[in-house]
Amino acid sequence: MPSEPTLSADALLEQLRGRFEQLCQDVATAVNAAPAGAVINASEEKVRDLLAEFRTATYQAAIQLRTDAAQAAFPPGAAPPDRDAASEQGAG
Repeated sequence: MPSEPTLSADALLEQLRGRFEQLCQDVATAVNAAPAGAVINASEEKVRDLLAEFRTATYQAAIQLRTDAAQAAFPPGAAPPDRDAASEQGAG
């Protein structure tokens, strides 16, 4: 039984590199904009939101890369193995 196509960590890194660099800039801006003595209170929520957005973008990119790898594993016009069995069951 062939293994499922997988995504490449290097491809994920390349796809997210610009977003990660922007994330670091935005986190630094949020922390630096907070007044002395209130750094955590004034920046924690903004940083949490930035990281949540990046987490979502990372997961979506990973899913898309795996989906792309799976689609590339099948030649154009070829049905995935499960589709043939499903169509035979529905034909009766």
